[in-house]
Amino acid sequence: MNTNLPEKLRLCSLADIPEAGSKGFNLTGRKLFAVKQQGKVYLYHNSCPHIGIPLEWVEDQFLDSSGSMIQCANHGALFVIKTGKCVAGPCSGRSLIPIDFSIDAGDIFISPS
Repeated sequence: MNTNLPEKLRLCSLADIPEAGSKGFNLTGRKLFAVKQQGKVYLYHNSCPHIGIPLEWVEDQFLDSSGSMIQCANHGALFVIKTGKCVAGPCSGRSLIPIDFSIDAGDIFISPS
């Protein structure tokens, strides 16, 4: 057994994130959210690049009404799901911070730091 490998934290099951939906997490003090679109998962820090506040006002609601963009509930900024890049709003041109993750046996894992 290699003890030099960093321990990973289980975030959730893939099934916990609805298709074409989103889910927020507070894991060891880190606010994160995931979006699942066409079977692919995207994971970001839950912090708007404009003023650093969480993106959602309603639990697990990170998408606009069409479900095609991530939206900041505070000022309406829109972010591309696949890249996290802001394409409309006061933080236009800036991006959400992605989180590295792995998937193992249907579960999502992140590093502890």
